[in-house]
Amino acid sequence: MRDYIDIGYKPKDKEVLASYYIEGNRVSVKEVANNLAGESSIDTWTDIRTLDASIAKRLSPHVYSIHGNYIKVAYSPELFEKGNMSQILSSLAGNVFGLKLVKHLRLIDIRFPRTFVKSFKGPRYGIEGIRKLTKIKERPFIGTIIKPKLGLDEKRHALVAYEAWRGGCDVVKDDENLTNMSFNKFRKRIDVTLKMRDRAESETGEIKLYMPNITAETIEMLRRADYVRENNGNYVMVDVLTSGFSAVNTLRNNTRLPIHAHRAMHAALTRDEKEGINMAVLAKIFRLIGVDTLHIGTAMVGKMGSHISETLDSEREIEFRKTKKYDELFEQRWYGTRRVMAVASGGLQPLMIGKVVDKMGKNVVLNFGGGIHAHPWGTRAGATAARQALDAYLNGIRFEVYAKKRNELGQAIEKWGL
Repeated sequence: MRDYIDIGYKPKDKEVLASYYIEGNRVSVKEVANNLAGESSIDTWTDIRTLDASIAKRLSPHVYSIHGNYIKVAYSPELFEKGNMSQILSSLAGNVFGLKLVKHLRLIDIRFPRTFVKSFKGPRYGIEGIRKLTKIKERPFIGTIIKPKLGLDEKRHALVAYEAWRGGCDVVKDDENLTNMSFNKFRKRIDVTLKMRDRAESETGEIKLYMPNITAETIEMLRRADYVRENNGNYVMVDVLTSGFSAVNTLRNNTRLPIHAHRAMHAALTRDEKEGINMAVLAKIFRLIGVDTLHIGTAMVGKMGSHISETLDSEREIEFRKTKKYDELFEQRWYGTRRVMAVASGGLQPLMIGKVVDKMGKNVVLNFGGGIHAHPWGTRAGATAARQALDAYLNGIRFEVYAKKRNELGQAIEKWGL
């Protein structure tokens, strides 16, 4: 294998950059870095006669930084197909994870150059479009996930959704494993739930969003998206990782509805700090592909962890940059790509609202499952309590003071405490 170590090389704006955490399997970080750079681009495990000098000169990667266990690699843009995220990841997160020389490997970040950013459509709506659609100008959104995840028939599902909207939710969504079930058929669920949405809108004077889970084989997923649109639905949801990058790209290219991305299965890739793929990379990828909202956890408040909202809600991304004493993350410029709205979800209850918004800002959907449906007085009261808690926070009023004349919030305080 050729030598791709080129410390001090100055990456070009047109190049794709990748950073990794690596540990060698009884070999040095430098040796692993060299093999990783070759395997992810033009080379293989042994010297090959077909890799001539002209190819190497034009397409060789450059390992331009090694700092402890962190490395950065610059790649020629010719190595990647624009607009094809599957191909890009087959290189940057493909065979390299199977190298025998590797003990631990984690893809920390990718920087995409302008031509690659512009080769993807990005969100059709994004933060600004969702706010225009709902006429909610500044405040965070209140949302819920229908619980139990599985088991409700279509009519009971629709009734729970109605109670949530009626109590004050802006958003109701299916959970990640509810698709077309024997006890809850997709099309019937759409029919009855959208009728309940319309009823809630007429009674509250507010625009309500319903995010039905259309996850399926790609062609069927497109059919389901069409059915939602034909029945005056205003959103769809897809499990983006289990569906696949290309399937999500196909959906983005073939529906005019906003897309909510659920990240089910992400922890198989993101959880171990020494292995897999950083969630910020996945968030960046799905922003490029073009989802409008993305489930990202709860900013370390609830049961799911997250620190990636800045990846979604920025034009010039300089977010949680410093890890230890080494900056292994890149600044990503977005060149006008619309911003994705973060959906904070996972173990939230109304009294956590202030902590989440303080960390994530107002461009967020505060999504409660058990935090609404476990309210002592039921779903409608749980949604009301969440809306009351948000109003209290936005007006700078302590929850216990605001709850004196608002019994739903008072019951939430009794259940979960301050």
